[in-house]
Amino acid sequence: MIKLENDIYFSSNNEDMDFELIFQFIKNSYWGTLRTYEEQKIAFNNTINFGLFKKGKQIAYARVMTDMIFFAYLLDVFVVEEEQGQGYAQVLIDKILNYPSLEKVDKWMLATKDAHTLYEKFGFNEVKSPEKLMEKLSKRAKLIYE
Repeated sequence: MIKLENDIYFSSNNEDMDFELIFQFIKNSYWGTLRTYEEQKIAFNNTINFGLFKKGKQIAYARVMTDMIFFAYLLDVFVVEEEQGQGYAQVLIDKILNYPSLEKVDKWMLATKDAHTLYEKFGFNEVKSPEKLMEKLSKRAKLIYE
């Protein structure tokens, strides 16, 4: 863990993450209601996980899928309810975007329903050429994303 200020710490070590908290938060989110514990564990084990911690407890989380040079996708970003509105999401995103193995990534993407202004602060914009993008959704994904 890296101390940021007072009792706030940042980590990318999977052993520091509170997987039970992560799963429960995501399971109760609009995007994660259909995920199983086992599926979230697979996703967790196959991405880079990041967390913020306050007084030893995890208060924020995000994960990144990436090849570490050309492309990265930011996923599952959240701050626990009792800590929202204090700038922790901004701190977490800043630390991720400047993470040593990710700071040279050419293209970042994410999907959000309601946090556009947060991500715009970090240079994220609407896709310039959405006609170039394609997607393939499973039946379950269609329930969430359509």
